[in-house]
Amino acid sequence: MSKMIFVNLPVADLKASMAFYEALGFENNPQFTDETAACMVWSESIHVMLLTHEKWRTFTSRPIPSTDSSEVMLALSCDDREAVDKLNELAAKNGGTADINPTQDLGFMYNRNLADLDGHVWEMMWMDLSGMQE
Repeated sequence: MSKMIFVNLPVADLKASMAFYEALGFENNPQFTDETAACMVWSESIHVMLLTHEKWRTFTSRPIPSTDSSEVMLALSCDDREAVDKLNELAAKNGGTADINPTQDLGFMYNRNLADLDGHVWEMMWMDLSGMQE
């Protein structure tokens, strides 16, 4: 089996969060979805597990961060700059927040940050290593 990552995120409203991630292009895997959790697939190796607060608390007693804090910034690579821009626009149109940090454009690398409905931070980025200065 190839190596995979499952990012687990606590969410206040599972159905709304599923709709948000589907709007960004994630696909739901019903095999790992029920009324307490949803598996949202970005690629063959990247999966996001959306967990109700009750389900989350079965894994840890640590507090759930507030929506105005940042516990981590997760970066996803995109095919081009336009895809980065599109994902930020889709986030804003679907209840998330686009551009929570300043856009970074280094020529060979471009990124914009968005937050989902629960304030989880995602960095959508594109990089062309052939254009990078040595």
